[in-house]
Amino acid sequence: MKPTTRGTLAAVVTCVAAAVATPAVAVEGVPVAVPLDGVEKSLNVEMPTVGGTVPVLMPGSPEGPRYVEGRLLPDRTVPQLPLTSDLPSLDLRTPLPHLPGGSSDHLSAATPASDLRALTPGASLDAPLTAPRADSLGLPGTKLPEAGLLTPVLQTAPGAVLGLGPGK
Repeated sequence: MKPTTRGTLAAVVTCVAAAVATPAVAVEGVPVAVPLDGVEKSLNVEMPTVGGTVPVLMPGSPEGPRYVEGRLLPDRTVPQLPLTSDLPSLDLRTPLPHLPGGSSDHLSAATPASDLRALTPGASLDAPLTAPRADSLGLPGTKLPEAGLLTPVLQTAPGAVLGLGPGK
């Protein structure tokens, strides 16, 4: 096979792979609906409607270890992994009994999707040895080992809406 044919084939395969992978990356949430139509028709009763979205977690790139002078192991030996997503959304609408003189016969509750940012736990460790010392012919000294846990982080601003209204 000629080099130009190989190059053309590689370019085509790369473009096809990029076109196939792009829609999977663009999805932010999977819509979910609870099917209650069969129950509503069989019992001849108005049923609640329930739906929402389930978010897709998108991992980020972890911050690499930082080398610190005087330590054998780098700081943040087990790095924290950043994650971004949306909180799940929920839409609920249910019928209420007819109240005399009232025009509201449905109750609705909704929690819109809101941004979610998180960092997984990490660890910072150090060996029980010091850096090589000149006064002991280049051998390391001993010290107490160090271990630390990097706490997880969770940032979001959830919200909810509750309402009364007429009809479907």
